Amino acid sequence: MSDEPNPSPEAERPSLGLFDAVGVEVEYMLVDGESLEVRPQVDRLLEAAAGELVSEVELGDVSWSNELVLHVLELKTTAPLADPVKRLPALHRQWRDSVRRANELAGAMQARLLPGAMHPWMDPHRETVLWPHEYSAVYEAYDRIFSCQGHGWSNLQSMHLNLPFRGDEEFGRLHAAIRLVLPLLPALAASSPIADGRPTGMLDYRMEVYRHNSKRVPQVAAAIVPEPVFDEASYDEQIFQPLFEAIAPHDPDGVLRDEFLNSRGAIARFGRGSIEIRVIDSQECPLADLAIAAATVAALELLVAERWTPFAAQKQAATEPLAELLLRSIREGERTAVEAPDYLRHFGLRNPVPAGELWRHLVAIGLDENLIDARTFEAPLDVLTSRGTLSSRILERTGAAPSRSRLHEVWSELARCTQDDRLLV
Repeated sequence: MSDEPNPSPEAERPSLGLFDAVGVEVEYMLVDGESLEVRPQVDRLLEAAAGELVSEVELGDVSWSNELVLHVLELKTTAPLADPVKRLPALHRQWRDSVRRANELAGAMQARLLPGAMHPWMDPHRETVLWPHEYSAVYEAYDRIFSCQGHGWSNLQSMHLNLPFRGDEEFGRLHAAIRLVLPLLPALAASSPIADGRPTGMLDYRMEVYRHNSKRVPQVAAAIVPEPVFDEASYDEQIFQPLFEAIAPHDPDGVLRDEFLNSRGAIARFGRGSIEIRVIDSQECPLADLAIAAATVAALELLVAERWTPFAAQKQAATEPLAELLLRSIREGERTAVEAPDYLRHFGLRNPVPAGELWRHLVAIGLDENLIDARTFEAPLDVLTSRGTLSSRILERTGAAPSRSRLHEVWSELARCTQDDRLLV
């Protein structure tokens, strides 16, 4: 699932428990092979892959599907990936091959995949084309209520992680840990420093526009950091029911009365028995995307295992300071000062540190305890925690006032990073 809705039918609740599996979803832009202008032709790409017009095609462990807008292609795990620590490295190789297959088919259309969380010069008010096929009624409802012709809807690509839980106890522990990690994710994964052809002053501009995209009904995204609720009944009472009540005047037919309407930075999918994390920008290559996935899962495992603080203490974290830290992380990325003693103690730290240094701390422990596969992910995580987020590395290339030709050069290099599966260094 992307930042936009994916109204697929809910399956029976699975029996997977904490960290038994992980689901990964990453979005890419389809662009012209030369100009890099967006190409709203993902339906043609899916048709080329499947032999018929479809909204989803299974290609082994990696599937392809549509999104809200016609220029975005989503790659995702076909089924939850069992034993993430062992399987993420294998998934990386399959993901790389799937991306190359997509580029091969796109090349026949004189197009290519472009990575990153935002197109650097797309005009969403002029270039947005909604997906016109299956699920169009849901997408049309979103467009009617929120107007999807804007950056917060039609120009943003992310990676989502889906982590399972079994019952209220596991949900509560996982939700508590995710709320603590959520504000740190832009400090590892920001990749959207430029929009409308110029630097935005924020390293994660995708999240900045995302948090405002449903302001007509503020309950949809709330503070992005979800409320401190730790069982299904409380979640329904405090999140779902107020949300459904708020949307009802705008959606009298109830088209959007579903779990997918919730747009917080992590959303509970009780029908699937999972929590979906949304605060991760898409990166320049599969290796970087899956390294971030591995680091995020490892950090959550450490928290759920009560490595530094008990579950009872984790539940006490208030939403407001977490949301304030997230806003600073959106602006400053890895340079964000993490200073609150009560927050730092959840990660075994006492003294203030930049968020990038906090991630180095978490990654080092994850590697030492074999929660992260070192052979595959140590090198890319070293880049991310020592050389900075992709946003910072992009700005090193563009400078403060880049020309269109300079942006074209940098994003052409990013497209080559996608194809070659290498980080921008």
